[in-house]
This record gives sequence, structure tokens and C-alpha cells, in this order.
Amino acid sequence: MKKPVIEPSSRIEGLEEYYFSTKLKQIREMNLSGETVINLGIGSPDQAPSVNVTDELAKAAKDEKSHGYQPYQGIPELRLAFSRWYLKSYGVQLDPDDQILPLFGSKEGLMHIAMSFLGPGDAALVPDPGYPAYSAVTRLAGAKVITYPLLPENGWLPDLNFIELMGLHQVKVMWVNYPHMPTGKRASMEFYHELVSFAKCHQILLVNDNPYSFILNDNPISILAVPDAIETTLELNSLSKSHNMAGWRIGMVAGRKEYLGYLMRFKSQMDSGMFKPMQLAAVKALEAGPEWYEGINRIYGERKILAHKLLDSLNCTYDKDQSGLFVWARIPSDEESGQVLADRLLQEKRVFITPGFIFGPQGDQFVRVSLCQPIEVILSAIARINGGKS
Repeated sequence: MKKPVIEPSSRIEGLEEYYFSTKLKQIREMNLSGETVINLGIGSPDQAPSVNVTDELAKAAKDEKSHGYQPYQGIPELRLAFSRWYLKSYGVQLDPDDQILPLFGSKEGLMHIAMSFLGPGDAALVPDPGYPAYSAVTRLAGAKVITYPLLPENGWLPDLNFIELMGLHQVKVMWVNYPHMPTGKRASMEFYHELVSFAKCHQILLVNDNPYSFILNDNPISILAVPDAIETTLELNSLSKSHNMAGWRIGMVAGRKEYLGYLMRFKSQMDSGMFKPMQLAAVKALEAGPEWYEGINRIYGERKILAHKLLDSLNCTYDKDQSGLFVWARIPSDEESGQVLADRLLQEKRVFITPGFIFGPQGDQFVRVSLCQPIEVILSAIARINGGKS
């Protein structure tokens, strides 16, 4: 094939297409050929948002004044709703005018933070295993990725003493994510105190990605509950997982006024404000009471039991006490890797689960199963794995 005349920017050298993007193409092709694949790999909630949310969207969309450009920093009603949500859910007081910035999903916030705080000569600490986007946005900003290991023997928490020994002279940002994806590990307030002290000591911007705190978790916490954490910490949050609104792309970042001001310099060059009816609908979502979270967690809890049975069929081992939308499991010793196991399941059983290697080398001997499919679908996957019909 003839080489393209125009070469891409150096910033995307070594950056591959997102794993799930390519894998979903493969699954779509298999489905089109008549080989129906059961997808237990993606963390996209399959349930609907609250009726109050969709009713508000429809109502607001009929208002002829709703269709113009909106404020870059989000409408006041949404910022106030996020502020009230943080106070009610986490006991954290945030100024809706100065300490909250709505986003087109928290993933967008990762890029804004990287581009606003990182550049050539800087480095960021990235968890292994961890969400691949942390490495990607760091590289796109021209900064160096320094991975820090998360080990099961340490409860999937970073060893801060070990990280100090790694050397921190270039490090400007540390990405953290609890409840952790993919392992489902929760952090404690005691650990958050240690983490904030570490960041202050080394003058590192700590960025906690916190979208899973309401899923199969009886004690949601925020790192911003640590006194003075806001001086050196940003926290991302999202309605994607907690309110079944992944496709809506509504999230937020909370932090010090000056830090959000830096983000606005970049963000304001990238978009022209979120559709107002979506923001008003998000306000309704944030007003949900405890019964909302109890209802969705009841469903995820039932699915989790079946996910354990599926993993038992594969002779995998796992911790039953995991938060979030997934179950993270170690493969049996006679398997070469999680990738080999996942590929074999896809080719032979038409069941897709996520291999752990995509989250970093520490995940090579693990796989991840999503809870975002109905019970009957998970039962069908178990039947296929066990050699029965589905």
C-alpha cells in the first residue's frame, strides 16, 4: 500500500487505538457473520437513568430557549447540584462557583488536566494496573510516564515509600483511582490522609478519578474530605456509572479555584458548552435519594454472584469484596496469560471478557468480567463455557 503523503504528529507515535475500540470492531464483525458474541468486557451500564432524568430532558428540549450556546463552566444549576451532591454524599463542602467544573464526562477531564499541567520535561505517576487513559493523556501532553506497581499483597494500594525510592524529581502529577478499576479495591480515609501528605511533601498534583464510589460500595468517600486536600488535589467524578448515564457524557472535576482556572484556559478552546437540557436532566439525577443507589446495587449484586460462578468455571480466583462494575480475577496457574485465555474464550465460546494486560504488566495474569449485562446473558455465557447451549 502506498505510504501517506502527510505524516501524523509525533505526539501520536507509539499510541495505539484504544483496545476496546478495536475489540468492539472485531466483535461487530463476528456478529455480522452470524457468530453472536456475548460481551462481558465493557463497563457500560445497561440500565436506564431515572425516569425523572429523561422526563426533564424531554421537557427542557421543548423550550426554544434551550438550544443556544451555554456557559463554558456549566450552568449555575448544575454546579450547585454537584456541590449539594458532594455535601450529601461525601460530607465535602465545595463552592459551586469556584471549585466545580462540569465536563463532557470525566475522561475529558483527564485530557484537560494533562494538557494544562504537563509538558515536555515533566513526568506523571501512573498506576499499574490502571485505566489506560492515564498513560495516553500523559504521553499526548509530551510528558514522561512513570508507572508505579499496585500489588495484590499490598491490597492494590501504592507503596509510597517505594515510589519515593523510584525518584520524583520530574514528577508533577500522580494519577490515582479509588475505588480502583480494574481491581475493585477501595481506599480508606487513613490512606487518603497519607496520600495527600505525600503529594504535599513532594509538590505533586494528585488527581483522584472517582466514578465508581457508589457501585457495590456501602461507604462512598472522597479524597477531598481530607483537610486541605484541595490545595494539592483534583477529583474527577461522573454520572456514567452511578446514574446509568455513560452515553450522556456528563462529569465534573473539583478542586482549587486557580487549578480549575488553568483547566478552563484549555477547555474553553475545545468546546462551546454542554446542551442545556442535558445539564438540567443531570441536576435531577444528582437529586436521587439512597433508594436509587440501593436499587441499582441490588441488580449488580445479583449479577456479581453469577460472575463468580462464571469465573469458577474457568478455575479463576478472586476477592469477593470488590466495588465497581467488574470482577477482577487471577487466572489458573496452567494458563499462559489472561490474553490467551480471553482470546480462546472469544474464538471457541464466543464469550468476550477483558484480559488484564491492557491495564499494565501487573495485570498479565488476570482477567476482568463486566456486570453490565442482564442475568440471562451471564447465564448464557456460563452455559457456553461449560459446553452447553445458550
